[in-house]
Amino acid sequence: MSGPNEVKIGLIGAGQIGRLHLEQYRKIAGVRIAAVCDIQPEAARDAAEQYGIARVYTDYRELLDDPEIEAVDVCLHNNYHEPVTVAALEAGMHVYCEKPIAGSYADGVKMLDAAMKNGRMLHIQLAQLFAKETKAAKQLIDAGKLGKLYHARSTGFRRRNRPFVDGYGTAAFTRKDIAGGGALFDMGVYHISRMLHLLGNPAPLRISGQIYQEMAMDEARRASSGFDVEEFAAGFVKLEGGLTLDIAESWAIHLGGFEGSSIVGSEGGIRFPGSTGAGDVTPFTFHSTIADLDIDGRIDLDLAELRRKRLSAYPDAYESSQHHWIAALRGEVQLLPTAALALNTMLISEGLYLSHELGREVSADEVRERSFSRSLPV
Repeated sequence: MSGPNEVKIGLIGAGQIGRLHLEQYRKIAGVRIAAVCDIQPEAARDAAEQYGIARVYTDYRELLDDPEIEAVDVCLHNNYHEPVTVAALEAGMHVYCEKPIAGSYADGVKMLDAAMKNGRMLHIQLAQLFAKETKAAKQLIDAGKLGKLYHARSTGFRRRNRPFVDGYGTAAFTRKDIAGGGALFDMGVYHISRMLHLLGNPAPLRISGQIYQEMAMDEARRASSGFDVEEFAAGFVKLEGGLTLDIAESWAIHLGGFEGSSIVGSEGGIRFPGSTGAGDVTPFTFHSTIADLDIDGRIDLDLAELRRKRLSAYPDAYESSQHHWIAALRGEVQLLPTAALALNTMLISEGLYLSHELGREVSADEVRERSFSRSLPV
């Protein structure tokens, strides 16, 4: 489909994640990937051939000079996010960037500052915000069914699925100099940001945490990967307004599963789907007291989603992170504050690392003061 409302995107990074983004764009009418860039020429050419992309670049600066492109999608490793995103924003383009926001809080601040300075939109890929259960939870919270919120739990479970050393993904995920962090940056960003979103994105105040790399791994892969990030992280965060958040995020742990993330208030609570470790998923549930009776309820999420779409002027605007991004570019909906959520998530993650390093609770201000750029030249 082409026409006056067609959105023309430039993709920077044609690796595994870039290909996933291209598959998502295929599902959205009126979107054209006008150009693709990758420092590996064959990767860029292969993506262009498979997805019918007209122009191929190996230098992202040349793509940013392409007059047809109005927005870019950055699918690079974490420590490359900031320099490319800032350059794109300064070139007058809106930016959609993979999670986490960057390799450090300091770099994330630069990205938000550049977006504000240049009046451009910055959207971070936080896929869990668009899950059916997240939208149902938000609906319950906005209707006051949880009452006064006071605590949330963020959990993420993989039993033994560390990148590269357990056979999935590349070694780049396992090194601080490229990825910045491990389980927290890779998967925790989804779960922590969802809890912050539902709590209203309160500012972190104090953070306590511990990180671990304890489980055995193939020694040859350990050596070749330079695996120096966490496989498991645990933490506790005090947020503004008297709210609290506890965190357990696993790439690898000797357990049969975790309960799902949860959020509780004075009038009710919500538990998100969890993993049993055997491929089964526990349901999304709502808990409350009615007529002095304790109620544990199941919600038909598919029916709720169908009704939501039927009543919406733009039914696909919250279908996925990319659907939302395109709807915002078209001016159909206001962009969710994903960049602000991702930045607070990064502040919490770095706070866990700093708390582990110092052996004590740390303040958010300490984290801000100690955060430094991890950006790599591109």
